[in-house]
Amino acid sequence: MTRISMSLPAKLLEEFDEVLRNRGYQSRSKGIRDAIKDYIVRYRWMSEMEGERTGIVSVIYNHHTGAMEEIADIQHHYREYIDAVMRVHLTEKHRLEVLVVRGDVAEIRELTERMMGLRGVEHVRLTSVSAEEEAEYER
Repeated sequence: MTRISMSLPAKLLEEFDEVLRNRGYQSRSKGIRDAIKDYIVRYRWMSEMEGERTGIVSVIYNHHTGAMEEIADIQHHYREYIDAVMRVHLTEKHRLEVLVVRGDVAEIRELTERMMGLRGVEHVRLTSVSAEEEAEYER
């Protein structure tokens, strides 16, 4: 095993510890290992998707950082893949932006990853289905 050190906001660590207690974890290290494994699995799933997809990109960001303008620039660049956008004020400084996306998953993935890299963006999640899965729902 390799030891690492990390810095976290106190509130995030409190919430993580509460989740670990509720799930019956005996150690914080085990919980962190499982969270990292889950992150890797999600990343691999997202990178292995192919073809046409329809989905939702959800973004939580601190709008005091200028992230809203950068998000708007990214949306403008990928506008042909965005069907709808909704913005919700979560707190005085946090916003949730939800994008309904459709098209080539490589472009959607690129849009998502560009948002992930922005200063002030705290969470980005892509959820999608393929055109074949959509057809299954229509039957």
